[in-house]
Amino acid sequence: MKVEQIYTKCLAQGAYYIFSEGEAAIIDPLRETQPYIEKLEQDRAKLKYIFETHFHADFVSGHLDLSEKTGASIIYGPTAQPDFEAIIAEDNQIFEIGKIKIKVLHTPGHTLESATYLLIDENGKESAIFSGDTLFLGDVGRPDLAQKATNLTQEELAGMLYDSLYNKIIPLPDDITVYPAHGAGSACGKNMQKETIDTLGNQKRTNYALNQPDKEHFVVAVLDGLTPPPKYFGMNVSMNKKGYKSFHEVIKESYRALSPEQFENLATTESIVILDTREANVFKDGFIPNSINIGLKGSFAPWVGSILVNVQTPILLVCDKDTEREAITRLSRVGFDNVWGFLEDGIQSWKEAGKDLDKINRITAEEFAEEFTPDAVVVDVRKPSEYATEHVEGAYLKPLSDFEEWVKTVDKDKPFYIHCAGGYRSMIAASILKYNGITDFKEVDGGFGQIKKTKVPTTDFVCPSKL
Repeated sequence: MKVEQIYTKCLAQGAYYIFSEGEAAIIDPLRETQPYIEKLEQDRAKLKYIFETHFHADFVSGHLDLSEKTGASIIYGPTAQPDFEAIIAEDNQIFEIGKIKIKVLHTPGHTLESATYLLIDENGKESAIFSGDTLFLGDVGRPDLAQKATNLTQEELAGMLYDSLYNKIIPLPDDITVYPAHGAGSACGKNMQKETIDTLGNQKRTNYALNQPDKEHFVVAVLDGLTPPPKYFGMNVSMNKKGYKSFHEVIKESYRALSPEQFENLATTESIVILDTREANVFKDGFIPNSINIGLKGSFAPWVGSILVNVQTPILLVCDKDTEREAITRLSRVGFDNVWGFLEDGIQSWKEAGKDLDKINRITAEEFAEEFTPDAVVVDVRKPSEYATEHVEGAYLKPLSDFEEWVKTVDKDKPFYIHCAGGYRSMIAASILKYNGITDFKEVDGGFGQIKKTKVPTTDFVCPSKL
């Protein structure tokens, strides 16, 4: 028996490959299927089942493409109603892969169809759970995402999640391995650990949600501090439930090199977005006017979803050379398939064509400290939890996830500073400001991490666990 976690850091997502005696199963696959096909070929294995823990909101799964290529059956938990052929399992139903078994545990709460898959090894021992978004390490799945589809309140869903965890998961042996669908950085939870694998016994000891005295306290604890989910989540759920264009077709249609003239002509199209995927320190020194910067070397896809929202948005790409396919792939993971092409040879070709460039006024933390006065307007674009832990005295909290709404109210004649934790998110914010015609600001390189090393006054540190 072999169990392999395939972790994609930029999505904080875990898919799983399970192999036994020439047969295999894959749990929660990503959209690009070739890595799974290669594993099957290496093991000379037949893919028998594709298990989905639920209809994912934060990424588009590869279940349909993978099933078409391999003939494997797609399996969902009870109550799932996909618009394509799939096995809708019953609670406690068992599926065999080689000499091992997978038992379906219906664990509603995050969504109504949510299932946890219990692995029973060759010796009949319950050895692992693939918990999807039901149980994370340090947290549990947020119970507010399925409200619209179910006509249930988040309190009612949280109560269902309590029953699932306390009746189905906690009674399992402590030595069982927990394989969750997500880790730290995912918007599907609020308090996840950086580790991606743990024992159930350790989670019983350390996970706040598994240590509540009763359902009432559990509901309060789980709902406390939830921020609004990214607005693209509903569109990804729809794609996972109804179907989508094949990944191969997306690459074929999107991988199109454009000359500066072709790029410029297309850029005038209404609603099109110029998405510059270069690093912040490069972007600041010269970019095509009205570009949005979301660096590929970061949480690229989730931020694209949060900022652009509509997966149908037409996109023109500006990339570092030889990263164009990666950008298209990572966009497709969150359903943004409408890429019209990329600037051939990147920003260099734009410069050589003598076309206009814009810049961001980025300053160092030391320069910010020299300019800082008690009257300075400082905008902190981090998450509320980061801001609550420690921030520049007098700074305004304007989280990047809600930035577009705030931008509409900005006084364009009043200068200000913006920063995040390290510079990635504040450069996204800076590009959004420029896109909206706001120019009288300075963005702080290195963010709060560097600011707190200077003389700029900050609030007292508060341990996040005490907030």
